[in-house]
Amino acid sequence: MQKISLIEIFLIEFILFSLLWLWDDYIGSMITIVFSFIFFFILAISLIVEIIEQSKVPRWYFSFMAVSIFAPIAAAFIFIYFVGAEFEWLSLP
Repeated sequence: MQKISLIEIFLIEFILFSLLWLWDDYIGSMITIVFSFIFFFILAISLIVEIIEQSKVPRWYFSFMAVSIFAPIAAAFIFIYFVGAEFEWLSLP
């Protein structure tokens, strides 16, 4: 089985989050915020446990988690840059 590189993982996640942002900016923004925080806290806890316990978690896990934090944020910034920060769900009816 061929190993997927971090760049490929980033591109896959970036495309998925970009499609969410294009489909609906509300869902894209909420999922971006939630997933970024979830991945960040999992990475933080994993790093703390690794420092304390030396559990020998593979290095690619930490890299994967860092990419999973950065990909949705990058998709959000690209979407906001091209479309603008005028979201439909923030406008008054």
